[in-house]
Amino acid sequence: MKKTEFLRRDRLLRAIGQNGHFRISVIKTTEIVRAAREKHGLSLLTSVLLGRTLTGALLLASNLKGEERIQIRMEGNGPVGSVTAEATSNGEVRGYVSRPQAELDFRGQSSLGDGIGVGVLTVSKSLYNRSRPVSGTVAMVRGNVNEDLAHYLLQSEQIPSAVSLDVAVDEKGGISEAGGVLVQAMPGASPGEIGRLEENIRNMPLIGSQLAEGYLEDVLEEVSKSIEVKELARYPVDFFCRCSKDRFRNALALLDPDELLSMDGVTEELVCHYCSKRYVFSREELDAIAQKAKIRQN
Repeated sequence: MKKTEFLRRDRLLRAIGQNGHFRISVIKTTEIVRAAREKHGLSLLTSVLLGRTLTGALLLASNLKGEERIQIRMEGNGPVGSVTAEATSNGEVRGYVSRPQAELDFRGQSSLGDGIGVGVLTVSKSLYNRSRPVSGTVAMVRGNVNEDLAHYLLQSEQIPSAVSLDVAVDEKGGISEAGGVLVQAMPGASPGEIGRLEENIRNMPLIGSQLAEGYLEDVLEEVSKSIEVKELARYPVDFFCRCSKDRFRNALALLDPDELLSMDGVTEELVCHYCSKRYVFSREELDAIAQKAKIRQN
């Protein structure tokens, strides 16, 4: 891959302040959001909301290790219903919306946050040293993902954080660019330092416009221009789902065997929520799964 092609692809940069007072992650997720829109047949509203959530999940996952993963779920009383994204620290992300074609009439007083409406945000982490996921839930403050994630980090993890997520749309309604920034204060950060970084984020151009004109490194420079930073890692990120027919077969094996045998269809089609991939099981396959399940029961 040529250098310019790599610089333009979806990827994440992770850095830390030279004094150790801040950790910064910046990310480009344009192709990820386009893939999610195509896989799920998303409306413009749900493309933006899921795109921001996928981006946010990858940013939070950047501080995990190995195969540890994080899930963000926002659920409310708006027309979108719920938005779910799951990411790992190695750059894999997947997600879905419960009502993918939901829309809002923006000619009135509606805002982006009305799509999800009043509800809760839950973040769950699957960690190496825990047998069960560690979860935290907070009431959503805006429903726009940006402020809700920052609120969660402050309330549940006591980490002062600035989050900026952007899904830019072109004149034809397509996704032109997408990306995000996560800045977190570490022990020792002074109020003055925090204020300067917050001002950087508040005053910088939208991330979409920065990515349209430059590279991810330029975004990192805009965010950190008041402090010296050291890059820790950079790696590609992708929309990737590990679903497979074998995993669905194992899930079917957990059902009551009589329930499988009573299915009267010639075939059964199962759909992965996360990526909309479809798996077809023949009558013979279902009968074989049921018979094996009966043997295990006996």
